[in-house]
Amino acid sequence: MNLIEGLNPKQKEAVLQTKGPVLILAGAGSGKTRVLTHRIAYLIEKENVLPWKILAITFTNKAAKEMRERVNALVGEMAEEIWVSTFHSACVRILRKDIDKLGYNRSFTIYDTADQKNIIKECLKELNYNEKNYPINNVLGTISNQKNELIGPEEFYKNSKGDFRKEKLANIYEMYQKKLESNNALDFDDIIFKTVELFLYHPDILEYYQNRFEYIMVDEYQDTNTAQYKLISLLASKHQNLCVVGDDDQSIYGWRGANIRNILDFEKDFKNAKIIKLEQNYRSTKIILEAANSVIKNNFGRKSKSLWTENQNGSLIEIIEADNENKEADLVASEIINQIEDGREYKDFAILYRTNAQSRVLEEHFIKHSIPYRLLGGVRFYERKEIKDLLAYLRVIQNPSDDLSLKRIINVPKRGIGNTTVSKVEEYVLSSGMSFFDIIREQEIVSQFGRAVSKLKKFSDLIGGLQVQSEISSVEELIEELLSKTGYLKELEKENTEEAKERIQNIKELISKASEYDKNAEEPSLQGFLEEVSLVADIDNYDETNNAVTLMTLHSAKGLEFPYVFITGLEEGIFPSYMSIVSEKEDAIEEERRLCYVGITRAKEKLYLCYAKSRTIRGTTQYNRQSRFIEEIPKELINIKNKEKKSSDLLAGIRNKNRILQSYKPYQGALSSKENLGSKNISLEYQCGDLVKHLKFGIGTVEDIRYAGADYEVTVLFPKYGKKKLMAGLAKLKVVE
Repeated sequence: MNLIEGLNPKQKEAVLQTKGPVLILAGAGSGKTRVLTHRIAYLIEKENVLPWKILAITFTNKAAKEMRERVNALVGEMAEEIWVSTFHSACVRILRKDIDKLGYNRSFTIYDTADQKNIIKECLKELNYNEKNYPINNVLGTISNQKNELIGPEEFYKNSKGDFRKEKLANIYEMYQKKLESNNALDFDDIIFKTVELFLYHPDILEYYQNRFEYIMVDEYQDTNTAQYKLISLLASKHQNLCVVGDDDQSIYGWRGANIRNILDFEKDFKNAKIIKLEQNYRSTKIILEAANSVIKNNFGRKSKSLWTENQNGSLIEIIEADNENKEADLVASEIINQIEDGREYKDFAILYRTNAQSRVLEEHFIKHSIPYRLLGGVRFYERKEIKDLLAYLRVIQNPSDDLSLKRIINVPKRGIGNTTVSKVEEYVLSSGMSFFDIIREQEIVSQFGRAVSKLKKFSDLIGGLQVQSEISSVEELIEELLSKTGYLKELEKENTEEAKERIQNIKELISKASEYDKNAEEPSLQGFLEEVSLVADIDNYDETNNAVTLMTLHSAKGLEFPYVFITGLEEGIFPSYMSIVSEKEDAIEEERRLCYVGITRAKEKLYLCYAKSRTIRGTTQYNRQSRFIEEIPKELINIKNKEKKSSDLLAGIRNKNRILQSYKPYQGALSSKENLGSKNISLEYQCGDLVKHLKFGIGTVEDIRYAGADYEVTVLFPKYGKKKLMAGLAKLKVVE
């Protein structure tokens, strides 16, 4: 087989460059997966590299599955020996073999976000810290950031000396980590952190994997954080045959620890690195690519490149202007209906937005217009109560030290073990250092718990029996046995409500998932099943054959493509977000612009950019100008649909007759300069919808302007201080460009 036939010159160069460090700068839609799979096949077929000497890392199970299928098609069964997996899956595989060297049991549990929050709640309670002062999401974010930078509790505490709040956070981090260890559990960040720790503390294990993986390839390198960078650097340090593929223009996960410097500084970190640019796009029309290039070129922190295509010019980009978010959703729905009548399918359309909260209005209008849709990023299947209950049972069967999971299901379904009994056992856990399960198995200890003795024994016998069953049964059979012995399903059947029926369907879906796993896994096991469901991501559930419109955030859309794409909420303060506008970080707006670039390049045939002149957020109506990202697209590439007449009044219906400034002209699209509002004494350089800065209150949005004698009364919404009515002459508000 000719493995480079059909590749363009740059793709061929990337496939043939097999030795030493290589950075492939792959623009959106430039065929990077094709290059990676052909490169793997070339190593095996032409360079005689043993398949098990190759490690290919991706960020999603979906991408890993696609890569393996493509390699299988090229080289056959030999591809099964290649490690093709996500960062987390590869690290879990390594830890299952050697985590005991770090003091953990190999049957460790992987905790999701909900589990982490429960642990943090326990920590705050035991430390007697007020949850209002230490919000759980904020604490989790701090701990995650530290782990992504490979900073443990002790080092974080040293770095926090003299900062009261940080010292308290360090105390929470320390207790949180101890609780994870006592539960024999890891969170997602630990999976990478502990693997790096294992390599650093045990050089012999690192050397084993360095010798094992002579050739390493990493996809989406721009999304790596410090811990992932360190992991790859350690593995590649011996042979230096490291090929990374990525696009700095698509680095959009800085908020969760991704470090764009990893890709920008690759040639500094890996000497004599070969840089290859893939700039030919096979996905989008010329007009869509010109728009994408015209937006992203406004960023300074990027490597120079420009996408081009041999595809047709295509349609102009449609700008949809609406009065408010309801009208925006209605216009989007109407456009989809028109296209469906012209022969398109619902699955051809994707609606992208900056935040999940924006989906509500869209969903309401899609229901109203009978448009089928699927929502990516809503309540995940594995986060539903009944599914978490059953998975908690399976976790305890697999890892009896998992106190968190055990406490979740000890009285589910109800078996008469109340909070008082649980609290007594917990006290014993704290004083003895034993696990919850070990305590309730000890008859001498349990005898202290009064009337609950028989109930605790019955529960421990139930788990013990299911543990024996897990050794001889498939995962599907184990779940069926679990449902039978606990009576979980019978309880739901007795309820006989619509909600109970839906939960039963979800349980059946879990059984189907287990059956599928039992059939497809090389060596099926309860441990393997729990790993698979723990590491699943929203995008892994995306089914492109489902004939429905897709609604998702821009962050979730990376890696996907659709014939028709709508980007909604393109207003200053929404997209780019208000926080990025006022951020002190130089890169904040640039990351928002990269996010816009990702959104634009999801479109294959037609792109719609939508904005509303007013939008109600958290009960407050805001008037924002259209996004700067629309203004960065050349006018000859766009067609403005539904443009309101110049006489339309943004504030119609809410004015107070003659008291509101009659000469005020609302913002009408992308004006080249601001309208000056003036009286005899004062000239205003801002209008409703503008961002302004106040010396005391910071940056806010102008909501209203009224006559006040020789002055103006200006109402400004400040995120931190709320609405303030200010006299323009005294406030000295400055426009934020």
